Amino acid sequence: MRYNQLGNTGMFVSELCLGTMTFGAAGENAQWGLIASLDQKAVDEIVARSLAAGVNFFDTADVYSFGASERLLGQSLRNLGVKRQDVIIAT
Repeated sequence: MRYNQLGNTGMFVSELCLGTMTFGAAGENAQWGLIASLDQKAVDEIVARSLAAGVNFFDTADVYSFGASERLLGQSLRNLGVKRQDVIIAT
């Protein structure tokens, strides 16, 4: 994985970012059902594989599944034992 320094913060951000628009069980968010269909188990697997590949940059938004994607990402990082200071989250 290649990384770029984020301004003069000393933080290095992976050139690849994992977008989380698909995080959120369809049954919970009918309007997002065609896009968001991933439950916590699936999210944990995707986030774990991304981290193993060197991704430390995640994109989410409070409108993705009405906030479910943010909750799922946060829980996944907790489940995987990832420290908040070790990832960059854009929201």
